[in-house]
Amino acid sequence: MSEAIRNRHGSQPLRVVIVGGGTAGWMSAAGISRQLRTEDYSVTLIESDDIGTVGVGEATLPHIKIFNDMLGIDEAQFMRETRATFKLGIQFRDWDRPGDCYIHPFGAFGEPWGGVEFQHHFFRALRAGIQHPSLQDYSYAVVAARNDAFEFPNEDRKSVRSTYAYAYHFDAGLYASYLRSWAIERGVRRIEGRVCDVSRDPTTGDLVEVTLQSGERIAGDLFIDCSGFRSLLLGGILGVAWQDWTHWLPCDRALAVPCNRVGALTPYTRATARQAGWTWRIPLQHRTGNGYVFSSQFIKDSDAQSALLAVLDGAAQGEPRLLRFSPGRRALAWSGNCVAIGLASGFLEPLESTSIYLIQAAVTDLVKLMPKPGSGTDPRLADEFNRLNEMQYERIRDFLVLHYAANRRVGEPLWDYVRTMPLPDSLVHKLQLYRSRAALPNYQYGLFARDSWLSVLYGQGIVPEGYDRLADAFTISKLAERLTELRNRIQTNVDAMSAHGAFIADYCRAAEAAGSEEAAA
Repeated sequence: MSEAIRNRHGSQPLRVVIVGGGTAGWMSAAGISRQLRTEDYSVTLIESDDIGTVGVGEATLPHIKIFNDMLGIDEAQFMRETRATFKLGIQFRDWDRPGDCYIHPFGAFGEPWGGVEFQHHFFRALRAGIQHPSLQDYSYAVVAARNDAFEFPNEDRKSVRSTYAYAYHFDAGLYASYLRSWAIERGVRRIEGRVCDVSRDPTTGDLVEVTLQSGERIAGDLFIDCSGFRSLLLGGILGVAWQDWTHWLPCDRALAVPCNRVGALTPYTRATARQAGWTWRIPLQHRTGNGYVFSSQFIKDSDAQSALLAVLDGAAQGEPRLLRFSPGRRALAWSGNCVAIGLASGFLEPLESTSIYLIQAAVTDLVKLMPKPGSGTDPRLADEFNRLNEMQYERIRDFLVLHYAANRRVGEPLWDYVRTMPLPDSLVHKLQLYRSRAALPNYQYGLFARDSWLSVLYGQGIVPEGYDRLADAFTISKLAERLTELRNRIQTNVDAMSAHGAFIADYCRAAEAAGSEEAAA
């Protein structure tokens, strides 16, 4: 190797080999190539156009904007190319009982008054019998979502218009293609082909190289497994065990199908509870994404397909595609010199749009813990990555399980089971604290925090027995006055916002969306 391409350590760049493309592969390639010096790290991605990707991760969390901003992506251009819309939260229908509805917003409920979190004031008002509409009226993101309104958050932290964030709905296949072009332009090497053999070091057991069906051999120092459910390297070659969480999350299949756009562009994802699971609705500029996540123990595939097709807004664009999965994660996400990212590492159903977030979190942590060129494998880096990965998965798992366990859909086999099943100890602890004193998790790392838990707990009918007594500092009349003022302030500001569809048309309309809008009118 010439001196020109040696790094400042005097050694060759650390060779990173990514096996698999899709969203996981190309987010990994883009993140590494953007944040680490090309003199220190070379990135090669192997993918086959003959191998399909899952491609249903069309809804995201606000963290994706941080990732895109880190890459320096132009938001309007990215949204045009991926047919994206904005997302202020997730609407849950019929999860507590049929007819009930609430929104999990990307933003705060209320304001802290007197150094006391808002939920304590709200539950004190409940006990005092103060007349008010609902908790949902005290979230700017919820009220905007209900009004099908959107504008960018205000940068003035004192403004009520700064109390929310936003994410995107986009075509996941187009997003992966967008990142592929971005990464290749910046030096990532892409190789078309299928891996047919993997060589390991006979002494350490580390991966040494992969061989393609074409006969080409690709050597590497660190391998990233983005091969999807197959987990070709981590699960298949290294044999890292799978932790099955089906006993807590019994849904094991999903049907996905897009349909024609009909009606207004809603700035939220919709998740509707059904007999044997739940259906999703994701509005894109050119179509609406739909799916049914269900348990094969409680419904046949054919009946699930009929149920899904019966609730589409418009005509289906093809036949529903069936996906089989098992909820859970690998016991280790980093073993030896192999790191699994995305479905190769674990899977949690897309109820809270966490799939792409988990990829982003893994890429972010890996970049921070990446071995130095020429330093060899450091088990301490792997241990820390695995600790963070475990924390991410288990915190999200608890939040998803909460949606199922907190239901009153009596007489339906799936819902009766999840309402009465033993819960993870970590979730039991959170529920006990909330029921006792309205205490809510507030993580600094990982998902989900205070307002997210509050939206689901109260949205599905769980009311705490007490609240923080510091909230008693306000008189009842003063509390009622403050609640009324806040509710009116939120509504007044939301009423002045643009319609979501009009904002999209002005800011980032894709060429294909014009025809969809005419059809939806």
